[in-house]
Amino acid sequence: MAIIDAQVHVYERNHPGRPWVDALNGPPEVTADTMVAAMDAVGVDGALLVSVHSMYRYDASYAVEAHAAHPTRFALIKPVDPADPAVAETIADWKAQPGTVAIRVMMRADVPTDPADPGLNRVLAAAGRHGLPVNLLAYGRLEQVAGLAARNPDTSIVVDHLGLPQPFVPPAPPEPWAELPKLLALAARPNVAVKITGACTLSHRPYPYADIWAPLSRIFEAFGLERCLWGTDWTRAVALLSYAEGVEAFRRSDLLSDSDRAMLMGGSAARIYRWTPG
Repeated sequence: MAIIDAQVHVYERNHPGRPWVDALNGPPEVTADTMVAAMDAVGVDGALLVSVHSMYRYDASYAVEAHAAHPTRFALIKPVDPADPAVAETIADWKAQPGTVAIRVMMRADVPTDPADPGLNRVLAAAGRHGLPVNLLAYGRLEQVAGLAARNPDTSIVVDHLGLPQPFVPPAPPEPWAELPKLLALAARPNVAVKITGACTLSHRPYPYADIWAPLSRIFEAFGLERCLWGTDWTRAVALLSYAEGVEAFRRSDLLSDSDRAMLMGGSAARIYRWTPG
């Protein structure tokens, strides 16, 4: 089974031709070639390349260029704006883009908290029509996610980063798993999956992060590994661990059987996004 990282970011240096809106924690530049080299060094076959919202907002052009340079290694996920009346047309256009596998909504403070919000439901309905999963960054919004999933049962929803706030720099939050019961409740919705991305950044222990496994086991049991997708959230995590540590903590864990590892570290992503590297 191919190893697929469920979320990575690439970006170029800030320049007038493609200026950053905001900065992202990490190196001044992480090109597609740099990311592929990091993946090659630890045997990661492919990755879901999420266009960086903080830097580029809804312009996914650099991610598209990265995919064009490495079409067998990356699949593409683009943030969309639920407040945009033309968002359904944007999703239709994105579906036609080579390499596209999903869209993303950043549920920040400017996004309504009502699960009946017309804009959010317009996004989910349009994505469902085009067979595109919707990735939701939904910190503090997991109950809203349940409502959206109920209103859009034919749309695949993927909760980003365990649905839990994650740090950009050490230390991990004092109680990083406080909202875990709300995430576990989402397992009752068959159209909801969860990215196990950035899990190592929630640890209070050094590599191999022994204290993350008890809560992760509860997630695996609730959702089933076919709805859990391992990933690093590289490069957001660079101040907390190396890329190799984010990979090897899972690949070498004796708490996962070989079949479990194959599903968590690639099989579930291949199934949900209908994509495999190469």
